[in-house]
Amino acid sequence: MNNNAMKGRPVYVVDGSRTPFLKAGEEPGPFQAADLAVRAAQPLLNRQPFSPEELDEVITGCVMPGPDEANISRIAALRAGCGKAVPAWTVQRNCGSGMQALDSAARNIAANRADLVMAGGTESMSQAPLLFPPQMVGWLGQLNRARKPAQKLKIASRFKPSYLKPVIGLIRGLTDPTVGLSMGKTAEILADKFNISRAEMDEYAVRSHLRLAAAQEQGRLSEIEPLYDWKGVVHEHDEGVRPDSSVEKLAKLRPVFDGRYGKVTAGNSSQITDGAAWLILASEKAIKKYQLPVMGRIVDCAWAGNDPSEMGLGPVFACTPLIRRNQKKLEDIDYWELNEAFAAQVIACLRAWRSDAFCKQSLGLKQAFGEIDDERLNVDGGAIALGHPVGVSGARIVLHLLHVLKNNKAATGVASQCIGGGQGGAMLVEV
Repeated sequence: MNNNAMKGRPVYVVDGSRTPFLKAGEEPGPFQAADLAVRAAQPLLNRQPFSPEELDEVITGCVMPGPDEANISRIAALRAGCGKAVPAWTVQRNCGSGMQALDSAARNIAANRADLVMAGGTESMSQAPLLFPPQMVGWLGQLNRARKPAQKLKIASRFKPSYLKPVIGLIRGLTDPTVGLSMGKTAEILADKFNISRAEMDEYAVRSHLRLAAAQEQGRLSEIEPLYDWKGVVHEHDEGVRPDSSVEKLAKLRPVFDGRYGKVTAGNSSQITDGAAWLILASEKAIKKYQLPVMGRIVDCAWAGNDPSEMGLGPVFACTPLIRRNQKKLEDIDYWELNEAFAAQVIACLRAWRSDAFCKQSLGLKQAFGEIDDERLNVDGGAIALGHPVGVSGARIVLHLLHVLKNNKAATGVASQCIGGGQGGAMLVEV
């Protein structure tokens, strides 16, 4: 468990933006990950009193960049007009990549290594690559090395149709190779461990959709910048929301990861989506120099590891030391954004914190850590309704949490998420 608190100069968030989250269909979406990053960055940078070239660096989280997007952060920075002199680098911590970008930026500012950084994440899950299996790669390599026609013909005769079976990058990426479990199966494990019923999971999912629908209707998602695709279609809102969602409708869906005994369905899981999100972080020196507004302050960030087969409990292991080392309690946090990878995963975290036995055995506490008020958790819905583009969600939840705190005249919030591979990330912010 990492207890390295953030120390040094204060780190402020001055602005941020994101794209709508576009639901993935059967075909690749209209935007590559770099496109999404640029589309979110341009309006954000255009409204700043400084030029993009005055940024100290650009940091981007991304899990599945395309073949032409090596160090996608540099590509996005150049295309967004940041200039050749602004360095840019990409981070990858699975679902925590976007939050890792923010943490990296904040620590550089706190350490006096930077004053103005744009950080966030981008992901086009609908364009996750398809790969050849090793047999096909080996066959192609032999064919390429052959020089004489007879040699090429001999190697060509060894080809087997099975070599063409693709390796689906998205499925492999959502499967933990260390334990051989998909993320959905880890959610099933938590549902069993904490005795979470299918009805409870579906009820939570419906709540996520209804809250997001209300937030859209009441204009509480001002961080979104519209997208215009090459066909002239305008994308203004998160596409996954279902305002007519109901427990009765979700009950008709079959389990995805355990067809016989499972409870986790497509309806109570996060959606496969494309999107991007950015925040601009600044030191007090930069704020004074450019007379920048302040959305809030990043106080601290914590990362933790846990059993990969129970990866959804990551927020419990990350949030607990984060809150304790900042001398706070659960009830001191005004609002929470806990990324909704699965309804079972969120409910499991809440139950773990309420359990004396779990907190004693797994967290080393003397008693249960406490209970989060439902009316202060994911108040505008979450990834079940709007989607979870893995490299982006950590940045999105921090950005939206700052808006929630401002809209509700509150002071303190925590954004947290579970991370594939058995990790958790948590960020404490204040306004």
